Amino acid sequence: MVTVRHSVEPSRVGHGAPTANSQPRDVVPSAGYSVREQPLGSAKKIRIVGIGAGLSGLNMIRTLRLDLTNYEFIIYEKNPDVGGTWFENRYPGCRCDIPSHSYQFSWRPKHDWSNFHATAKEIGDYLRQVCDEEGMRDSIKTSHQITATRWVESEGIWQLQVKDLNSGTVTIDWAHFLVDGTGILNNWNWPDIKDLQRFKGTLIHTARWPKNFDHTNKRIAVIGNGATGIQVFPELQPRANKIYHIIRTPTWIPPPRIQAWKMMGQAEIMNEIQLDEHENFSPQTIARFKSDPEFYHRFVKAIETEINKTLPIVEAANPVHKYAEAKVKEYMTAMLKGNEKLCKALIPTFPLGCRRLTPGHSYLQSLTKPNVEVKVGSIRGFVPEGIELESGEVVEVDAIICATGYETTFRPRFPVIGREGNLQDIWTKNVPKAYMSCAVAGLPNYFTFLGPNAPIGHGSVFTLSEHIAKYIAHAIKKCQTEGIKAISPSKAAVEDYFKHISAFMPRTAWAAEGRSWFKAGRAGGPVVALHPGSRIHFFHMLGSFRGEDWDYVYDDPTKNRFAYLGNGYSTKELDPNGDVSWYLDAPATSTP
Repeated sequence: MVTVRHSVEPSRVGHGAPTANSQPRDVVPSAGYSVREQPLGSAKKIRIVGIGAGLSGLNMIRTLRLDLTNYEFIIYEKNPDVGGTWFENRYPGCRCDIPSHSYQFSWRPKHDWSNFHATAKEIGDYLRQVCDEEGMRDSIKTSHQITATRWVESEGIWQLQVKDLNSGTVTIDWAHFLVDGTGILNNWNWPDIKDLQRFKGTLIHTARWPKNFDHTNKRIAVIGNGATGIQVFPELQPRANKIYHIIRTPTWIPPPRIQAWKMMGQAEIMNEIQLDEHENFSPQTIARFKSDPEFYHRFVKAIETEINKTLPIVEAANPVHKYAEAKVKEYMTAMLKGNEKLCKALIPTFPLGCRRLTPGHSYLQSLTKPNVEVKVGSIRGFVPEGIELESGEVVEVDAIICATGYETTFRPRFPVIGREGNLQDIWTKNVPKAYMSCAVAGLPNYFTFLGPNAPIGHGSVFTLSEHIAKYIAHAIKKCQTEGIKAISPSKAAVEDYFKHISAFMPRTAWAAEGRSWFKAGRAGGPVVALHPGSRIHFFHMLGSFRGEDWDYVYDDPTKNRFAYLGNGYSTKELDPNGDVSWYLDAPATSTP
């Protein structure tokens, strides 16, 4: 890393311009430096490698196509097809808890979503359709897994170890820039329970749901009441002989979004659409979405607007927070039919928003059915017959469903070795910290989607990925056209950003005492998964590139930061089809 310092010659200060007979000393060329014979704006050839062909990876392909030239881009995807979490998750009831018309690319609207909250299959089909129709598959190698990465300082590249999951062959690849799109809710794990393999029945994790599993008339235990547990439980309950719900802590279940909006007098456009009792759009509504672009756009904007207004709900001192908490408690009590035992087990005492809010109308209703039994407490271990609780009680079942989620510590699943060692070790020993969620100190030319303290719980990740991809592409283009060999956020900038996060979070319910993946599964400790502000705040923050927060290494042998200025010409004037007086069309004095 090179630090360039500027100084002013003391004898020249305050003495005005040189005389006619004098020769300014600073016009003498620096030893070894020569002008690069290229115009300003020239883009050097670069190679970029992406990890993961989920929605972030697909969007990165499009963003680079629009913003960069003279580059190669390849994505390695461990699954047999694109889609990421929407390829992997196929459990009964799996769907997005964000409205469908917000959960899509802004540049690829879908007019025929079947339900207000799309199923996993429909989202997966949408992503595969986008990939095919946009001609993205040539940029993706499926069934290829990155198993190790190492930054090579002398060459300014990432060295990558890649495993072909079909053949088992391991090859070495490289990249100037590494873009990590693996996501936070992707690396599933079994619960940390003793004697997991002692159970003699069927053991299933929701992230690896078997196609032919038939639970009819079986005794089932569902472990976990996060978003997955809330969705899968009511799907299994009706046909089960007996179903146990084993939870460690309660969780807030808000009313269906449409019901809540109407109760609050929001999203009036909902009165102009037709939905059945399962929130399926009527054929007439879908037909109008297709035939009336103005109405469709107005509907999408209205949904997005409401999603962007949610920060007051989690601001601990905001009256909206207290009001919303009281209303959700009232709703849950009603759905549980006032059952004192269930209300005590399921309605939290911690603040609304401490854990992710997941609508679960049918979930609450299913808990009141006669074949359901809720068990609250920790699990001592598995036994051949089922589950032994801390109380000593053994719950005998035929199948155990682990809706226990994912690894949410941000620790990479493979070595990422930068200037200061392996990020796996660094983020195991220390709180994960990132620069604006998308870059890490000590990891040059490395960018990530939805890293520590991204707004993952604030709304649709589609629009988040679009803003992050644009930011990453801007940073890469800066390096490509300004003679920068390596770029990384400074330690000081990352530490200052983390201090702001730490000071902000106590304002919110996210930081309240209570176990949550917002805090990497801990009851206390820092909030590592969420952005310190609203979605709009995040978009605004990424709107400009703060060059002063970054460390640079330059291509020029003498490390001159202005070598990219080149031979005095600009690419803007050398383009035979270009307009060299463009500034008259949008005068420099006008406001952007």
